Amino acid sequence: MSTNRTWTVYLAGEIHTDWRQEIEDGCAEADLPVEFSGPVTIHANSDDCGVAILGDEEKPFWKDHKGAGVNAIRTRTLISEADLVVVKFGEKYRQWNAAFDAGFATALGTPLVILHPPEHTHALKEVDGAAQAVAEQPSQVVDILRYVITGQLP
Repeated sequence: MSTNRTWTVYLAGEIHTDWRQEIEDGCAEADLPVEFSGPVTIHANSDDCGVAILGDEEKPFWKDHKGAGVNAIRTRTLISEADLVVVKFGEKYRQWNAAFDAGFATALGTPLVILHPPEHTHALKEVDGAAQAVAEQPSQVVDILRYVITGQLP
């Protein structure tokens, strides 16, 4: 019961582990018709894009403001075009941008899958409450995509 379409999945959130690659590899192995998009995951490029393109700033606030604006062009466009958004909250850093991406997807009515370790359940209860599914492992995201696209269980 596969659909005759290619799904666009935006992978938002933490950039310090290989979770995106795990999902992409799992979907490729399952031969799922999925195209992936996401933010710039080279941390330095994401942090410095505004000043690298638009000029230096003396104050960190304005440096970050320029970078956030430039990054938002990509993020908002790709989330708006996505069929599904997956947001990963990692263990190492507080990902305010991930929470923002989850809220933006929710505001657009785009289906949302949240991915985080069980110890973040309480802290992310509102974000989890907005999601259609909450997973703990990238393989579960692949299983969700397999089911949604083909109707097949793992």
